Amino acid sequence: MNKIGKIGFLGGGRIAQAMAKGFISAGLTKAEALIASVHPADTLSLESFQQLGVETIVKNDPVVNSSDIVFVSVKPQVVPEVLTEVKPISDNKLFISVAMGITIKTLEQNLSPKARVIRVMPNTPAVVQSGCSVFVRGSKATEQDAKNTQALLEAIGTCEEVGEYLLDPITALSGSGPAYVFVMIEALADGAVRMGLPRDMAYRLASQTVMGSGHLVRDSKEHPGVLKDNVTSPAGSTAAGLKHLEDKGFRSTVAGAVEEATLRCRQISGAA
Repeated sequence: MNKIGKIGFLGGGRIAQAMAKGFISAGLTKAEALIASVHPADTLSLESFQQLGVETIVKNDPVVNSSDIVFVSVKPQVVPEVLTEVKPISDNKLFISVAMGITIKTLEQNLSPKARVIRVMPNTPAVVQSGCSVFVRGSKATEQDAKNTQALLEAIGTCEEVGEYLLDPITALSGSGPAYVFVMIEALADGAVRMGLPRDMAYRLASQTVMGSGHLVRDSKEHPGVLKDNVTSPAGSTAAGLKHLEDKGFRSTVAGAVEEATLRCRQISGAA
């Protein structure tokens, strides 16, 4: 059943848990083919992995020793320390890093020359198997490594291969983007509540509207402007609402948020 091999996780946060759940649900592997190392104080992550039936330990070496693919899912500031710790046993392993701002160069420098590396940028909707991920191959990663990575990431959403130079704007768009969308959902609901809707209904309708609109853009392949025009009748309510958004600088504000987040990503990457 599992052609990918045994999968290990160094770190057990929400993204790691989401990936493990997605891999199992998609039938790519079984729980007994997974292993994770979790900080002893992180009891919530420990319990979450155990509920999936995944072997969970507090040391990193056994994870690397027993895995063919190792996900690096610890916090970015401790990645060099963790990789240096497992470097002596990293030969011929595929390491897939989801740590923000940690470059391919840094990953490869802190592992054995015989280790293969792929860098991934996922986002939080992976928790509900609706993530948006991209990946970058390291210098020694093989075509099969890329295929395995694609298959694994598609178990938790969509996945594309990109050049590393694109990762900062991608992080600003799809990595930070859920936060912008959550604010929009909250704002849509606030407006509806002011006009008389119960708040729980407003959140349900706003979230479904955002989700459905995203699906329509993705699946119809129509330009968003065309889809917008299809909803906008002359002198209608949508036209009035859109005028208010344009008057308040909605488009430039959202675009500016992505630009500012990209610049901050570049600062973080440079510091790392």
